[in-house]
Amino acid sequence: MSVATNSFGVHALVWRGGTTPDDVTAIAEQTAAAGYDLVEFSLHDSVNMDVDHARKALQSNGLRVTCSRGLALDADVSSEDPAVVSRGAQLLADSLELTAAIGGELLTGALYSAFGKAPAPLSRKGRENVVSVLQDLSKEAEQTGVTLGLEICNRYETNVVNTTRDALRLADDIGSDNVVIHLDTYHMNIEESDFVTPVLDAADRLGYVHIGENHRGYMGSGHLDFTSFFGALARIGYSGTLTFESFSSAVLASGLSNDLAIWRNLWDDGDDLARHALGYMRQGMHAAYTR
Repeated sequence: MSVATNSFGVHALVWRGGTTPDDVTAIAEQTAAAGYDLVEFSLHDSVNMDVDHARKALQSNGLRVTCSRGLALDADVSSEDPAVVSRGAQLLADSLELTAAIGGELLTGALYSAFGKAPAPLSRKGRENVVSVLQDLSKEAEQTGVTLGLEICNRYETNVVNTTRDALRLADDIGSDNVVIHLDTYHMNIEESDFVTPVLDAADRLGYVHIGENHRGYMGSGHLDFTSFFGALARIGYSGTLTFESFSSAVLASGLSNDLAIWRNLWDDGDDLARHALGYMRQGMHAAYTR
C-alpha cells in the first residue's frame, strides 16, 4: 500500500462552545497549535458568528474549515408540511452561504432531517421532500464550490439515514456528484454490523470521516475497533480528512449540548485530548498503510 496522505481535523467543541469572535479566535489558534489541518464548526450558533472575522482567523492560522448542522423540528425538510419544509430549505441555504463565506469546503451533517428522535418512521412524502430540497441545495453548492456531506446518524437522532446503504440510496436519488458520504465511527458503532463493510460500500464516494470513541472521550479508551476501520480506509485508498469529534460537559454549547445528551465530564483538558487524538489517528493510518 502507498503512504497515508490524509489531513486531520478537530471539532470546535473540543475548544469552545460558542462562535463569537473571541471564541473563533481561540478555536483557530488552539487548533493550529495542536497541529491540525482543519477545524469543523457546528452551525447551531451561527447567528453569533462574524463571518469576516472567522474567515480571517482561519486564514491567518493556515486552517481549512468544514461546517456541519442538523435541522430543527420547525425547519425539517423531511416533514410533510410545506411550510416546515420551506423553513428547512432556507436554513440549509443560509448555512451553505455561511460555509462558503468563511472559506468552507464542505457542509455536512444531518442535512436531511430535524435532529432528534423521530415520533414515527419517515413517510414517502417526507423522503420525496428531502430529495427535492437536497437536489436544489446541491446545485447551489456547485456554484459556490462547496461539497455536501450526508452524515450517517443513529436512530435516536434521525429516521432518514441510519446506515451507509441508506446514505448511498439517498445520494443516488439526489443524483449529484457534489454529494458525498460522511461516516462517523460513533454512529457506526450503534447501527452497522462492523467497521469494514460500510467503508467498502461507500468506497470512492466516501468524502469525510468523523473519528470518535463509543463514549466520545479519549481515543483508545473505549471499545471501538479502529484497527479494522483504519485498515478499511487504507484498503479503499481514502485520502480525505479524518476529523476528531469529542464532547464533554467541560465545554458546553447552548442547545446543542442538550441535543447531543452531553451529560458526562469525559475530559477537562481539550488541548491534551486533541493532541492525543491527532497522534492516535496519524499512527493508526500509518500502521494501516504499512501493514
